[in-house]
Amino acid sequence: MSQLDETISLTERQTHNFRSDGHALIRGVLTGDELIVYRKAIVDAAARHNTEKRSIQERDTYGKAFLQIMNLWEVDEIVKRFTLAKRFARLAADLLGVSNVRLYHDQALFKEPGGGPTPWHQDQYYWPLDTANCVTMWMPLVDISVEMGMLTFATGSHKHGLVENLDISDESEERLNAYVRDHRMLISRPEVMQAGDATFHYGLTLHQAPGNGTSTMREVMTIIYFADGARVSHPNNVHQEAD
Repeated sequence: MSQLDETISLTERQTHNFRSDGHALIRGVLTGDELIVYRKAIVDAAARHNTEKRSIQERDTYGKAFLQIMNLWEVDEIVKRFTLAKRFARLAADLLGVSNVRLYHDQALFKEPGGGPTPWHQDQYYWPLDTANCVTMWMPLVDISVEMGMLTFATGSHKHGLVENLDISDESEERLNAYVRDHRMLISRPEVMQAGDATFHYGLTLHQAPGNGTSTMREVMTIIYFADGARVSHPNNVHQEAD
């Protein structure tokens, strides 16, 4: 089984665009044979450890957006090889421009058929870290289109810092959408991503996703990294306190 130790070299243009835009799409991060093995392990582990039993109609906006299963690397040896892959971590470090990164957590984000939109938010809101050198890798395990819930970015928004101390909610959608509109930010997303492609975005990059209007589960695995040397900061909300 591939240990995913082989690294991928980025061009100067890719790293420059990531740091300027706050997000980047890297194609073919996982190969076909690798995808078969790791997709099965992630999907199986997510099914075993998913605790959401309510119907979509019974959930709030956050609950309708996706099934969220965290830290699967701690409960499955094959998923552990995926989450601790040198290939992914090297990409994260090179994009951030640091020597090494550390794992914050992994997270399966499965948007069900009929699942709702993911409101505008900034991942960094949830993390009690004293650095903005944090990055999320977002990798679909199946081919996806906009109609399935494509990740959508406000380009350059990471340069604005933490805009609002808001969790993912109807309020964050309303207030951050107004912020993006008022600042005339460019909205960017791929039309399609193949299984094994990956986007990377800063923790401060504003992003959202439409609902899943198809009959196919949008299977996505994410990994969050932060620059080595960062320290825990004073928590600014209940979610940071919990972490």
